[in-house]
Amino acid sequence: MTQTCAPVITVNGAQRQLAVAPATTLLTALRDHLALTGSKRGCNQGVCGACTVLIDGVPMRSCLTLAANCDGQAVTTVEGLAQDGRLTAVQEAFLASGAVQCGFCTSGVLVTAHAFLRELNSPPSVEAVQKALSGNICRCSGYKKIIDAVRGALAGEKS
Repeated sequence: MTQTCAPVITVNGAQRQLAVAPATTLLTALRDHLALTGSKRGCNQGVCGACTVLIDGVPMRSCLTLAANCDGQAVTTVEGLAQDGRLTAVQEAFLASGAVQCGFCTSGVLVTAHAFLRELNSPPSVEAVQKALSGNICRCSGYKKIIDAVRGALAGEKS
């Protein structure tokens, strides 16, 4: 008999109760139980950042986080960043600057950048963006367009 637990997690603003095994990662719960496939399974070791989501507003690796430990918490995935059909400033900046290549890392980078920019009132330095995104690996890019997009996002409406 397989044990299950039933954490109640607010995902992208909607409260959800999940029936998952105690060892189920948040990434697996999001992708396989809730069909939220924006977060990607890259290294599955917490190194690449492709699975990054916000847990109570803090960027976290969903491949290393147990879904059961998220009981009572708010999780925001890349699918939950846009509000009322409007992309956030950082999402718009990524589109405008062509910062998306294969797209595999994009959701983790967007979620991390969104959390980073939330507290700023002026465009950050290149070095500050590099530090903020240091846990997100992009295998396609030289990062210039990503950094430019993050820096330029505050020129638009603050998200």
